[in-house]
Amino acid sequence: MKRKREPGEVTGGMVIEVTGSTYMVLSDGGEEFRCRTFPGTKTENDFSSLVAVGDRVVLKETETGTDLFEAVITLVERRRSALTRKRDVRRNRSKEKVQVIAANIDQLVVVVSAFDPPLSTRLIDRYLVFAESEQLETVIVVNKMDLEESQETRELMKPYHALGCRILYTSAEENSGMKALRKVLAGKLSALSGHSGVGKSTLINQLFGEELLRTGETNEKTGKGLHTTSSAIMLALPRSGYIIDTPGIREFNLSGITRENLRFYFKEFLSFMPKCAYSSCTHTVEPECGIKKAVESGHIDPERFESYLAIYESIDRDS
Repeated sequence: MKRKREPGEVTGGMVIEVTGSTYMVLSDGGEEFRCRTFPGTKTENDFSSLVAVGDRVVLKETETGTDLFEAVITLVERRRSALTRKRDVRRNRSKEKVQVIAANIDQLVVVVSAFDPPLSTRLIDRYLVFAESEQLETVIVVNKMDLEESQETRELMKPYHALGCRILYTSAEENSGMKALRKVLAGKLSALSGHSGVGKSTLINQLFGEELLRTGETNEKTGKGLHTTSSAIMLALPRSGYIIDTPGIREFNLSGITRENLRFYFKEFLSFMPKCAYSSCTHTVEPECGIKKAVESGHIDPERFESYLAIYESIDRDS
């Protein structure tokens, strides 16, 4: 039986779901509140989303006629980490320059598929760049291995094994690789992110042993995934730890990355950068570039270098 509470009582909690302007918060006392912000809501995080799943917040309770306690968020505490992406200013007039997808996470779990939709190493590289910039632990999950008909997927992943990335091969449909996945998720707050249609929701359903989330397939005409998760949600794992399921993305626009600092987030570049003739070498057009020589000699994977160039060209010079 829930104890009687007085309107105006203040408590702390963690945001576990965001749907539009409604926020579900799990209080430190274990109670769930349906919350909203108001013009007086304060934040300790500048130039980013006001509230995101994983945020620590302070609540002030209000009167309600429902069984679920209602409250307003008065303060959003400073985030210790965040999965973010740059807002597309052409489509969004918000003053917030950075969209926070998940806050206070311990590790980023990048989910890709072996097939349907095709494996995107360029997307993996964007996530790795961001994770390096934020010093986040990263796990790469290659799902839908039951659809793999050759060794092509494992060949594509060889450069990431060489980089020391933690890689898991799974099939949510056949329940393979799930034991290893449960092990890396245990005791941590993990954000699962990736293209639509890679099977994140199916993986989560397997982790819980029941259908918690709706699943979907890829669009036959475009080959792209169909959105099944429309808002971020945090789920407590059966044994220990939490996962945040994030909406499927079409592209991952890097925030906080500039053309000047991008080279530092391709960690295989670091030992060869001192060999460049210019200390400010961008590794694009300069002569006597140590990185390009390392690519030619086979010490740096050429596809990773091409990915670097693609990201470099996609970054606004003024970012």
